Amino acid sequence: MGRRSDHTRPEIEQMLVVEGHKHLAEVGFARFSGREVAKRIGYSIGTLYNVFGSYDNFIVALNTRTFQIWAKDLRRALDACEGDRIRCLVENYFRFARENRNLWLAIYDHHLPVDYVMPEEHDWLRGELTHIVVHEVTVALPDSAAARAPKLARSLVATVHGHCLFDLSGSFTLMGEDEPVEMALGRVRDTLAAAVADASD
Repeated sequence: MGRRSDHTRPEIEQMLVVEGHKHLAEVGFARFSGREVAKRIGYSIGTLYNVFGSYDNFIVALNTRTFQIWAKDLRRALDACEGDRIRCLVENYFRFARENRNLWLAIYDHHLPVDYVMPEEHDWLRGELTHIVVHEVTVALPDSAAARAPKLARSLVATVHGHCLFDLSGSFTLMGEDEPVEMALGRVRDTLAAAVADASD
């Protein structure tokens, strides 16, 4: 087991994030234990609080790591995409959520206090994923509708998210729906088509 003198504060922070992320992927948010994470790297739960200041800050750091991995995964998917990039966006959303179920759900299962202020660094890192989507939506729209792209992209993310959540929860299966990706893609296409039509009026 390690001792407090074995590592610098930045090293301990990195160790906690890496091990915490692994633990979160293994057990999910409901069964996640900060104490277990600290134990795994040879430190006490007190060290975790000393480094991050609060449990919320620690979970934020873990979820930010998921956003970073997701953004890299999405960029790789788009680099390999041939043809329909909007389809690639939607398919990646579902694939990432399905392959990283516990990590993906933890982003939305962790409810921050209403007065919590997201650290600027985390806000920027998390925003990278949205920037990618905004760019792709902007490209899919005529120049006359480009100004609407950021707001439209956020709405489309919410639409796809809802379909994806129903998919992972089994709700679509209970409804007898077996093509949630195509359903989500259809709604995205409808919204983009309406935006294009509005811009041409």
